[in-house]
Amino acid sequence: MAAIAVPQPRSSKTESYVDNKRKEDIRHVNIAAAKSVADAVRTSLGPKGMDKMISTSSGDVIITNDGATILNNMQLLQPAAKMLVDLSKSQDAAAGDGTTTVVVIAGALLDSCRVLLTRGIHPTVVSDSLHKAAVKATDILAAMAVPVELSDRESLVKSASTSLNSKVVSQYSTLLAPLAVDAVTFVVDPEKPEQVDLRDIRIVKKLGGTVDDTELVKGLCFDKKVSHAAGGPTRMENAKIGVIQFQISPPKTDIEQSIVVSDYSQMDRILKEERSYILGMIKKIKATGCNVLLIQKSILRDAVTDLSLHYLAKAKILVIKDVERDEIEFITKTLNCLPIANIEHFRAEKLGHADLVEEVSLGDGGKIVKITGIKDMGRTTTVLVRGSNQLVIDEAERSLHDALCVVRCLVSKRFLIAGGGAPEIELSRQLGAWAKVLHGMEGYCIRAFAESLEVIPYTLAENAGLNPIAIVTELRNRHAQGEINAGINVRKGQITNILEENVVQPLLVSTSAITLASECVRMILKIDDIVTVR
Repeated sequence: MAAIAVPQPRSSKTESYVDNKRKEDIRHVNIAAAKSVADAVRTSLGPKGMDKMISTSSGDVIITNDGATILNNMQLLQPAAKMLVDLSKSQDAAAGDGTTTVVVIAGALLDSCRVLLTRGIHPTVVSDSLHKAAVKATDILAAMAVPVELSDRESLVKSASTSLNSKVVSQYSTLLAPLAVDAVTFVVDPEKPEQVDLRDIRIVKKLGGTVDDTELVKGLCFDKKVSHAAGGPTRMENAKIGVIQFQISPPKTDIEQSIVVSDYSQMDRILKEERSYILGMIKKIKATGCNVLLIQKSILRDAVTDLSLHYLAKAKILVIKDVERDEIEFITKTLNCLPIANIEHFRAEKLGHADLVEEVSLGDGGKIVKITGIKDMGRTTTVLVRGSNQLVIDEAERSLHDALCVVRCLVSKRFLIAGGGAPEIELSRQLGAWAKVLHGMEGYCIRAFAESLEVIPYTLAENAGLNPIAIVTELRNRHAQGEINAGINVRKGQITNILEENVVQPLLVSTSAITLASECVRMILKIDDIVTVR
């Protein structure tokens, strides 16, 4: 009888070796994927950065160098690469600017992590060291920052124009930067200055003209015409404005059905009823003294018919129709009135008051409606953005949004910091010095992270066509001599005191970039397997 073969137990050494190999592979794959995404946006960093042309699946074309927009439109499949898209979204929500910077920093940190992992350092040690480095970095940045007052308009304009300088519309920064500052300072509530809601600033885009024609409207602005169908008024002084959410048109049956009328007298009766129904509504509206109507777009049936427009014109009421549902809240907040959902609730106390409502003709044949001189106006404002084509208008809107976010950052955290790669080099120098004091693996890891922060000045110099190695070496030298505000002046192609050149950014942009990038990298490091669930 043959002896029963007993399976030999494998040595645990080989098993753990196989296991670890897979984990290391997954880590390296994740790091490589995320790094390639960071490299894709790296060329668009800084004032001399290149723009990307994005062709979407629907055939639309977007031209931009805003990191968040580029990454948002990328069709990424690798889960770790998608984390960098979320990272730029987080930076966009937290600070509004620095969306490219945060991704580039994350890419550089991942690269240094890869080197540390190949040298056999455990991922947890690398992750903990990175956390300590990030905390230390925010302290260093806070020590470098210069306090700023809200009354100091010049400083706010400087930081807004620094944000705009790297955009496609950078030549218009002298116009757009003061405009962004005025818009934010107008909507700031003095009682709660740290809470600025950018939804209180409405951006209206109108094709035609150039970006130079962009203006700030203290009041309301619609990119529509006044309804001319029945020859109604196009200008109204001492306006009493009603915002209505009901339809001035004959009612429909509740269910889909057709009514066949065979008798002419019955048909006349139906038309007569329609006329008297609409006339009754308009008499109630006129009785309150209302002379301007903003009518919300209706899904169920026509908000207004030709007949109702004819009667409204007879009653000398100015009509703006097709107001979007999501604009109603902004309009009522600005006009300090209430939306009216039913004709029975139409009362004089629900109306808004303004000195003038008029249709303004723009030079290129387009028309807009402006409401100015609003009484008891809410803390809101409107920016009318113009541009020669849709691509320019869209990019101007994105750039303006970044500038508004920068001013909002300064309002909530009132500190400025130098730009032009100065804070990153200073961080690199001080973290490097701190790493020498630390013992063991931590110091080794932190030195690697300190070196990787040099990617920002290196990329700025590279994108400006300068010699990156010579520039970064010179920059290190100047910082070692104590010039903490020395940075790359890409216009002159040399290193100058960047604060004197008015290249400044809010402290919040830099601190959130470092914090968010380190969090994202730590998360990628901690992943040792990808499990696909069908």
